[in-house]
Amino acid sequence: MNVWLLLAICIAAEVAATSLLKASEGFSKPLYGVASILLYSGCFWALSFVMTRIPVGVTYAVWSGVGIAAISLIGWLAFKQPLSPLQILFVGLIVVGAIGLKLTTKVH
Repeated sequence: MNVWLLLAICIAAEVAATSLLKASEGFSKPLYGVASILLYSGCFWALSFVMTRIPVGVTYAVWSGVGIAAISLIGWLAFKQPLSPLQILFVGLIVVGAIGLKLTTKVH
């Protein structure tokens, strides 16, 4: 499997886990909390493989940067959390940095 695709799957799992953690409302809805823990576990297991092929700093920067952008969008759409234009700009800068790292990194 392409390691960048696996990283994308890790990001999707992490974003889903974070969304479920929010939906668990402080674990007052335990099924959401348990699903979140399972997704985080799978995400970290797969991420450990990604880190054998992509440098750890780049892996973490892309994973967290794209995750920040995705969860910000989900927070705005699903949880009705406001985002100011300046916040959107800064999230966009994070995404630009993640893309730049991906484009300039060679996979082992």
